[in-house]
Amino acid sequence: MRTGVWLVGVRGSVATTSIVGALALRAGLTRPTGCVTELPEVNSPALPSVADLVFGGHDVVATPIAKRAEALADAGVVPARLVAALTEELAAVERELRPAPTAGTQADRAAEIVRDLTTFRQRHGLSRVVVVNVAATEPAPRPHPGHADPDALRTALAGPDEVLPPSSLYAYAAVVADCPYVDFTPSTGLRLPALTALADSHAVPYAGHDGKTGETLLKSVLAPMFAMRHLAVRSWSGLNLLGGGDGATLADPDANAAKVRSKQRVLGETLGYLPQGDTRIGYVEDLGDFKTAWDLITFAGFLGTGMRLEFTWHGCDSALAAPLVLDLARLTAAAHAAGRTGPLTELAFFFKDPLGTATHSLADQWTRLCGFARSLDPGGTDAASG
Repeated sequence: MRTGVWLVGVRGSVATTSIVGALALRAGLTRPTGCVTELPEVNSPALPSVADLVFGGHDVVATPIAKRAEALADAGVVPARLVAALTEELAAVERELRPAPTAGTQADRAAEIVRDLTTFRQRHGLSRVVVVNVAATEPAPRPHPGHADPDALRTALAGPDEVLPPSSLYAYAAVVADCPYVDFTPSTGLRLPALTALADSHAVPYAGHDGKTGETLLKSVLAPMFAMRHLAVRSWSGLNLLGGGDGATLADPDANAAKVRSKQRVLGETLGYLPQGDTRIGYVEDLGDFKTAWDLITFAGFLGTGMRLEFTWHGCDSALAAPLVLDLARLTAAAHAAGRTGPLTELAFFFKDPLGTATHSLADQWTRLCGFARSLDPGGTDAASG
């Protein structure tokens, strides 16, 4: 089942690491460490193999993908030996990359994106194309009448206004091209009434938002522990320091606020209340593609005895995110093939701010993910749920 993976922000660190990783796996040069779909509980004959994935994408920058891979090797994100061994494969991917449309109305740009997706699918004889947004985090958009329903949106897009933020314009084009859409960012994407209605009419599945790779991953494990032990969390404060393009983007206050909202939601919805404290994100250029998070949790036990927990997480965001991008592309493609439509709530395991589900417990999300993977197997006993 040859499947296209169209990456929005394809020349960025996460996309480049995903592509290098997939090519290295295909060539037998690395192991699938971090790929959840390679675990027996999630692996399914219904999933396209990594070898079946064909990559393309849009970006606003033009740096060759091989140069981006070399820069990531210099930064210690990917092994230099892999980049050197994959020169021809990266050159083949480069031929499938397109500049992000910038001219004309938003309707014109959406039409160009649709053409690129359609010709990509036809050129390679692909069963389907999954569009994955891994571009920079956007500020929340201003309300617009065109966000209300598909007809109003189509009319508005043909006018002079910037009706949709980039993530939502790509979501619109993906749906029109009958492509499943995955938002790995906290950007708006499909979270507008007009776009969810459009996705329903085109019967495509979608998933998101904001890939869970570091501090929030730990929150989704620790918060249920406090809740299940009936321990009162009094405060939970976090400081996230990161470099790279993502860090530079989050230096913008509006983009920063969108990211913080996504990261904080897990606590309120898991504990049933919001403790004191907040999450702060700071940009430290010297950290490059690595990030450090420090959290301080104060809590009370029996008789009100005060206690505290601190943890530090130091990781490489691109190396943590890339295998999840491959997982999501494979799972979403299989869901599309199985006739699933609408939000794929069972993929909440992968996201900070998952669509359509109230559970943020990693254990509960894992159980649902495993059941979902079994349901995709045409030879299995579980039927896909709607």
